Amino acid sequence: MTRPATPLPWLLLLLSVSTGLVDAISVLGLGKVFTANMTGNIVFLGFAAAGTPGFAPLSYVVAILAFMAGALVAGRVGKGHEGLPMRRWLLVAALVEAGLLWIAAAVAISFDPALPSPDGRLYAIIALTAIAMGFRNATIRQLKVPDLTTTVLTLTITGLAADSRLAGGGNPNWGRRVGSVVAIGLGAAVGAALVMRGGLVTPLLLAGGLVLAGTLACMAHPSAGDPVGA
Repeated sequence: MTRPATPLPWLLLLLSVSTGLVDAISVLGLGKVFTANMTGNIVFLGFAAAGTPGFAPLSYVVAILAFMAGALVAGRVGKGHEGLPMRRWLLVAALVEAGLLWIAAAVAISFDPALPSPDGRLYAIIALTAIAMGFRNATIRQLKVPDLTTTVLTLTITGLAADSRLAGGGNPNWGRRVGSVVAIGLGAAVGAALVMRGGLVTPLLLAGGLVLAGTLACMAHPSAGDPVGA
């Protein structure tokens, strides 16, 4: 009897939705900073270095360093789970990410990003969400699922065009690629609506909930018992 296909791509699409939520939270609620992908922060840091008004260098430095710290820890966790069932690794990663997002939600209670001089909670929320997303990125990188990075779309969109039949290609994984674009866009739209209407707490809680619920569902599949690295 053939075992059903792994649900891992579906989990990664759900995580892509949560990325859109986190991008909405960070860009709209934390002052033009990204905590899910770092390209924008490097560009913004360059703007700040040139003295461009409206760009706070400390936010970008905190985000980059926290993201790297999360990725470093995730790398060690992944190595430590080699040969063990994948469901155990996925659960650890989900608990870490969801826990950090929910702690950020607690910090965000009564936080007002519109204040002219935000207090230390701004940097705490930036750090917590960036650690969570750095941990996620390093974990997904080790899973090596093609065309589903869950956080960046540049190569995905490039692949859609460069590998299309119009370009003479076979259009491989087009469903995953389109799904990834739609998932992040959907998460961003929902996140923007939630941030504008009620602040940061609800989208942070929702992002963490999606991560944990999706992972628990994925863990029930027989393939989640396969050893990491197999």
